[in-house]
Amino acid sequence: MSRNKPIPEFEIEVDGETYVWRLQRQPAWSSDTGAWRGMALAARHVDGQREAVMEFPGPENARFGAQHLKPQLINADLVSRAIASAIVAGWDPHSRGKTVTIEVDETGA
Repeated sequence: MSRNKPIPEFEIEVDGETYVWRLQRQPAWSSDTGAWRGMALAARHVDGQREAVMEFPGPENARFGAQHLKPQLINADLVSRAIASAIVAGWDPHSRGKTVTIEVDETGA
């Protein structure tokens, strides 16, 4: 029986509130659309349970065989802007319900 690696989660403070985020998806080729999909970050309030997934655009200069993105190297300002954009777009981290998916640009706005 194989053991799955625990997915690393990181805490970040946005507008005085603490959130927990993780790398949901690596940039990858999508055979459905015939294009690259960007990374996706999942975040939730530290006291909440509703998640938001922030999807970034695909990389323009991507190539097969590139090294995987390391979550600890993702810029904290990028994560902070993406979470703030999700809140502005209508995500209520304290509510219950399905995961919300928000598309953001490469700057997280």
